[in-house]
Order: sequence, then C-alpha cells, then structure tokens
Amino acid sequence: MSLVNDKRQAAWFDADPEVETGGAFAGVVFNRPMDLVLTYRVPERLRGVVRPGQRVRVPLGRGNRPAVGYCVRVDTVPPDGVGPGRVKDLLEVLDDPPLIDAAMLELTRWMAGYYACSWGQALDAVVPAGVKKRAGTRVGTFLTVPEEVRRARESLELPAKQAEALAILCRSAEPLTLSDLCRLAQCAPGPIAALRQRGYVHTVKRRVGRGAALSTVGEPAPDAVQTAPVLTAEQAVVLERLDPALQGDAFATFLIHGVTGSGKTEVYLSAIERVVARGREAIVLVPEISLTPQTIRRFRRRFDRVAVLHSHLNDVERHRHWQNIASGEVQVVVGARSAVFAPARRLGLIVIDEEHEATFKQESTPRYHARDVAVKRAQLERVPILLGSATPALETWRNAELGRYVRLPMRERVGARPMPAVELIDLRHERPALGGLSEPLRRAMAAALDDKGQVILLLNRRGFHTFVICPKPQCGQVLKCHHCDVALTYHKGRRLLICHTCDAERDRPPACPHCRAPHLHYGGIGTERLEREIEAAFPYHVARRMDSDTMRTPGSHEQVLAAFRAGDVRILLGTQMIAKGLDFPDVTLVGVVNADTALHMPDFRAAERTFQLVAQVAGRTGRGDRPGRVLVQTYSPDHHAIVCAARHDYEGFVAQELPEREQYGMPPYGRLVRLIARGAREPTVRDYLDELARALKAAATPAVQLVGPAPAPVLKIRNLYRYHLRLRCASPRPLQALWQAVAPTLPPPSGVELAVDVDPVSLL
Repeated sequence: MSLVNDKRQAAWFDADPEVETGGAFAGVVFNRPMDLVLTYRVPERLRGVVRPGQRVRVPLGRGNRPAVGYCVRVDTVPPDGVGPGRVKDLLEVLDDPPLIDAAMLELTRWMAGYYACSWGQALDAVVPAGVKKRAGTRVGTFLTVPEEVRRARESLELPAKQAEALAILCRSAEPLTLSDLCRLAQCAPGPIAALRQRGYVHTVKRRVGRGAALSTVGEPAPDAVQTAPVLTAEQAVVLERLDPALQGDAFATFLIHGVTGSGKTEVYLSAIERVVARGREAIVLVPEISLTPQTIRRFRRRFDRVAVLHSHLNDVERHRHWQNIASGEVQVVVGARSAVFAPARRLGLIVIDEEHEATFKQESTPRYHARDVAVKRAQLERVPILLGSATPALETWRNAELGRYVRLPMRERVGARPMPAVELIDLRHERPALGGLSEPLRRAMAAALDDKGQVILLLNRRGFHTFVICPKPQCGQVLKCHHCDVALTYHKGRRLLICHTCDAERDRPPACPHCRAPHLHYGGIGTERLEREIEAAFPYHVARRMDSDTMRTPGSHEQVLAAFRAGDVRILLGTQMIAKGLDFPDVTLVGVVNADTALHMPDFRAAERTFQLVAQVAGRTGRGDRPGRVLVQTYSPDHHAIVCAARHDYEGFVAQELPEREQYGMPPYGRLVRLIARGAREPTVRDYLDELARALKAAATPAVQLVGPAPAPVLKIRNLYRYHLRLRCASPRPLQALWQAVAPTLPPPSGVELAVDVDPVSLL
C-alpha cells in the first residue's frame, strides 16, 4: 500500500478512493495475539456501509461468540483459499465514520511486523479507550427527509402545519428531534406523525454529544496569541535549513542538537507556524505532558487551536479531543507518546522534544517506541520530523553520523549566556552526614538563597528511607516486598513500607521478620527525607517537593511551578521530573544529591542515562542574567559519564561510550530483542524459556547471537517469576525472520506469559 499527496488532502473521514466500499467480504483483525486476517461476508443491508478502519462486531470461534474487531479491507470476492460457503456473516458496524484512516492502517501494519505483535493489537493501541466507548455521547432519534421528497416538496399538497414542519426540516442544517421540530414549527406531534405515516419523514438513530458540545477545542489560551520573538543567529540558520522541508511535501528527519537554553522550543514554534500557514497541522510529543506547563503555555500563546493530550484527561475529554483533531479543528496537538497516533488529517510536521527520554517507550503490548513510530509515520505521510535534545539518544546520534538524519547543531545559549560551572563533590572524602547534603552543598545553597537566588535539587529516589535491613551480622536480611523481588521503601509521612514496583503497602514490623531481632536499621535517603533535612537547615525559605507521591492531583505540577516562578518557593527538590523542560531565570544553583543512583545498574544504558540526567538538570540554571552554578555529589567522580556531564561535553561522552557499545555489538551497533517469560511457578517459566532458547538456537543463522536464558535482574514482580533471554543481530530482519519462524511452534504453556520487547530501553 502506498500513500500519495492527494489522499492526505482528502477529508479524513472519506473513504479511500482506491478501496472498494461496496464489497461483499470484509477482512477483520482482533486485539488478540493472533496475526490473522479473518474473512467475513458483508450482508446486503451493510454493503456500502462497511469500510476499512471501522470497528465491527462479528461471530468468532466455534461458539460464534460476538467479538469486536477492526475491518482492514473490503473485497468483492473472498481471498484465495477462502470458500464463500465457510464464511460467517458480519453482524454490526460500530463506527460511522471510520476511526482509522488509510495512513494509520499502513502504520499499524508496520508496527505489527516490527514490534512482533498482531495487527489487531497495534490498532487497538491507536484508539483511546474513551473513543472506543464513545464516552460523552448518547444515541438519539432524529427526523430526516428522503432526497426524493426534498426535490418534490414544492409540488406536495399538504395541510399548513405539515407543510411548515416539512419546510423547516428541509432547511435545517442540523438533524432535529421530534421535540425540536415541534418547537420550531409551533405545532403538536400530530402533523409530524402524519408526515411519517405518508413516508415524507423518516426517523433515524444517531450518536450525539451528551452535555457539553464535543466541538470545544482544548482550554482557552492563557493570553492573547503572541507574535514570534526575534530569532537568534543560530535559530535563524536552523530554520533556514528546515524551510525547504517545511514548505514541501517530502519526508526528512532532522536532529536539532542544541545545548540546554539554546532556544530549541522557539525553533519548534517557528517551524510549526510555517506549517500552519500552509493549512497543515503539527503533532508535538513531549516526554511527560503534566510536567511541562511552561511549554504548553508557550504553544497556546502562539496558536489559537491547540489540543493537549495528557494522562489526567478523562474518557469524555479524550473522545472530544479525538473528534476535534479528526475534524480538522486543531492546528497543533501536544501530548505524550500516544499522541503520535492523533488523527490529524492534514499532517505537515511532527516534533519530538527531548527525544532521548525513555518514557517514549511503551512497556505493554505493543511495546512501541513513539520516536521510531513517529519517524515511520512521517515517512509514510511524506512530512518532515524534528528530533530535539541536548543529549540525544546514541541511536539517534548514530543515525545522524550515517547521514540518515540531518544534524542541526545549536551550540550557544540564547543571549550568549555561559553554560553553568559544574563542580564535583567526591562523597568518598566528605565527612559522613546523617542526611543527603554535604557541607559544600549546604554552603552553596545558603549563599544562593542569601543572594536572592533559587535552588533546584535532584534526587532520583522517592520516600524517606530507601531500604530497611536487619543489623545483626548473622542475619543482614533486607525487607523485601512479598510480591516482588525488590527492597521496600519507608515512607515516614504515611508510616508505611511501600513497594515502588507494585505499590503494595505494609506496616513496618516491630522486629526483624527473619531472626526476630528487636531493632531494624533504616538506610538510604529519598526525596521525603531530603525535604525534612532542607526544612530543618533552611527554615526561613519555602521548599516544595515534586515526585510521584506529591504530584498526584490534577494541576499540582502547575501550582508548584507557578509558585516557584513567582518566587514564593525558593527551593525546589524532586526526582527526574524536575530535570527537564523547566526554564526559571532566577535559579542560580542546581544540586545533584546523588549522581550514582542509576550508574551501576546491570544495564548497558546505565552510563548514558546518568550522563543525560546530570547534563539535563545542570541545564536548569544560568538561564537568566545571573550566572549559574551546579554541584554534583558522587562516589564515582572519575566515571566518564559524570566527568563529561560536568564539562557539558556530549561529544566527549559519545567518543568514549560508542567504542564500548561497538565492541559488544550493542545498540546502536546492533539490534536487540528481549524475550521475557513470567509465571507463578518458577520451574515452569525457566523450563519453557530453556526450550524456547534451544529452538531459537537451532533455527538461528550465524548472524544472530543469543544471550541467556537467565533470571531477570528483578526476578519476581507481582508474584510472577521472570526469566529473560536476548537475541542480538546487526540488523532487525534476521531477528524478525527467526521469531516469525519459531514463535508459532512453541506457544507459552498455560500459566506462562511471554513478552516480546523489540529495541528494549531497559534490561531490568
């Protein structure tokens, strides 16, 4: 299937001109792990109604139980090998117009092949739950006039009330209910009933909005739409390089590699303005939508029709936004990873901000990466895509090195502001402290606050104490979750031990559960404990904590950040959610309380993640007229990820990290597929993965390497034991071919689930 320009220009809801809509047979797929297109006969009453992209209800299986699937094709004759006598009848069409257009059908077909899932699973991920449930709508009965009656209306001899009612109904641009027509015609129901009896008026059932109109676009902009500021020299150069792609109809991928504070967001805004001026729409993906109110505010100040898709929307709001986008009422869609599937019908540009973020990876089937899906969508729809980051993913950097992406550097901060000075604090030589702040960091905080500056502190660990251990040498047991193979975190405010993997809660025990020792040792420091320490050390300055424990209610992020911007909050501390997207000119000090939290994880991306996190949070300071300063506390001051982050030296980090990746054939020099088996009985899980590994080894070509199987680093999650193995190859095709050949021959036994993670971002 191919996509051409004139198809994109057509109305999104129109049938594809090359698709037969009056066919007698429909191909249907299901949200189940079976990659089959089943053929159903379209009954006479539905011919001309069934179209690709609709959800349909059909009988499935030997019991013919009604099931919902997605129509992916309509044919005049059944496919080869399908006898007409063996085909079941399609029961019902659930969507009119279709939810999925031709471009999205092609994209989801690619996703199914690449991410090793079924086409139905990929399609089901595209449509939000609120849209599938048609949230916020109801079925109503409306009056219509047949076309032949409309044409002959002037010649009909009718009583005055009937003639007036018929004329009003013919003139109405919107469908009318019986009560609407009675009110407008100022008549009782009798004349309208007479029109129905004579066949001049029919009744139809239609689904309409309930309560608030579905046509409302987003929320009102906070201010009037503003004009673009004067661009810096670097911004102007980048836009000049982008302009041919923005003005044309061709696919191209650009990496905007700009240091923190270089004005990448203004480049996005200006590029989108040029696209919108051509009557096109843009999709902007951000890693965590609820954490970037400043970005949203800037978009709403520049465009008057912006849809914002985030996790706090309810089903009714999601459905409303979907309809707004699909009907062309939106210029810009801003959202997290699922916004890559927004039904923009005149797509002209895709932007991915902070493209390196792991939150763009979906952790359930289909396990897609929104960045890579966005690049594929841009390719299919022949539009440019911008990837922006100060610390690009190494896969993205390698694609730029190979010429697949066009790299556009932005090396200077706006206003020629200097990058902040970064100092490393070697915790090995600091006097042990009860809390998380070393003496140099305390002094630096006091100086910044005395100078009317603001402080941001990063600690990527929640809770008060991060572990609880028995101090007896003969025992030494760490308290773990009953359901997961992870240490429990103590939350003092709630007086509970909480598992950060499954959210299970339990009271803290009075003694060691293993040896009954009367005292337990509480160790490690999280953001809750750091907050208490700051309040004690700086009682005259307001501090606020941002982590997933404190930011649970809608609008909580905006409230805290608004208070910080206003200067009411002087110290902002939190997890990685404060490390990106924040632009506050009065922040003169950033402190990284522990730079090593992820550095020594058993994952080949650990150094990359550490570099990115430290470099990103360091970029939150020095954005105003006063210079910024960064203090990084670490036990590994000589590690190249820490050293390069302190120097703001991305290319230096790449120069040391890439050769090691290449030596071991790891991404970006190789492709990975991770297979994770999980089940309640550990021997069953282990035996199945052993058998699967033997089959894969027997069928693999020499180009494919297999590592494992072995217990996953986190052996048990939610009472399910986890074993994994990895397939590695220089290119994805041998991996896909191997899996397609072996998977059907060895389905998981009862009680075992198998997850296929293509291009995994985590090996834990």
